[in-house]
Amino acid sequence: MLKNVRRIFVEKRTGFDIEARSMLSDLRENLGIKGLEAVRVVNRYDVSGITDKEYAAARSTIFSEAPVDQVYDEYFACAPGERVFGVEYLPGQFDQRADSAAQCVQILTQKERPNIVSAKIILLKGKISEEEFLRIKAYCINPVESREASG
Repeated sequence: MLKNVRRIFVEKRTGFDIEARSMLSDLRENLGIKGLEAVRVVNRYDVSGITDKEYAAARSTIFSEAPVDQVYDEYFACAPGERVFGVEYLPGQFDQRADSAAQCVQILTQKERPNIVSAKIILLKGKISEEEFLRIKAYCINPVESREASG
């Protein structure tokens, strides 16, 4: 049975979270945000056009790797005190992550290519002011190609 849109969140497990650790170092060094203690990066995919069975197969073979990823269906919980924002490509901009996932799902299902949209959810932990939070968002969101992701 086809459902409208499924949302999946994929986060690298501790030790494999190279992008998050790199972003933490970057924000501390380049923006001088000394109170920032940790960064989490979660990839969000909105998927439509596949069945429950196809989604189950893609979930653990295309969207994630069991040994290195933590996967959340539909929503994930933030830790107390974390500040959160998301970044997605502007309409019309090429989203390589979403396109690659759609191609892989199409190969898996041997059907039409599903619709997939991705976003990067960034979670910040530490003592950061509202002004520092806004500076981090402005630093991470390139307005030429991306915008803050909705819900």
